[in-house]
Amino acid sequence: MGKRLIAFYSRADENYVSGTLKYLTVGNTEAAANILRELTGADLFQIEQVQPYAKSYNECIAQAQEDQKRDARPELKAYPESIEEYDTIYLGFPNYWSTMPMAVFTFLEHFDFSGKIIKPFCTHEGSGMGRSEKDIKKLCPNAKVEKGLAIYGSAASRAGKDFEKWI
Repeated sequence: MGKRLIAFYSRADENYVSGTLKYLTVGNTEAAANILRELTGADLFQIEQVQPYAKSYNECIAQAQEDQKRDARPELKAYPESIEEYDTIYLGFPNYWSTMPMAVFTFLEHFDFSGKIIKPFCTHEGSGMGRSEKDIKKLCPNAKVEKGLAIYGSAASRAGKDFEKWI
């Protein structure tokens, strides 16, 4: 097996968790990505916007929804130097209105994923993978996009067994 990369987008601050708003110091997707890293030994890269969304959950979702409506491509702080050495990319993100945050679209459009295996995983509070797998296939038509894993955000820190089965 070749080298693996976990590229993930995550948001801490105020989040919707199990029906209520809670302040998180580590975002749910980051917690899940760290478990996946322990299990796989894969390299880790966090996808971060130059202009992060607001710390307030309600402001954040309004901003993120507006970006989705505009089909925006937020500028990212950084990218991996290259993805050439990786055969498998685990792609993690929270489900925002049935797909990925627009910053993940920016990331995917930056590289050529031809011949790569993309294994998506998302955190959510009831909406599963949505149409994200279809969107990834559209953005990366020459990659093999495998069935994703949807994890309840409130259970992300306990997702080890789910990841073991999925890997």
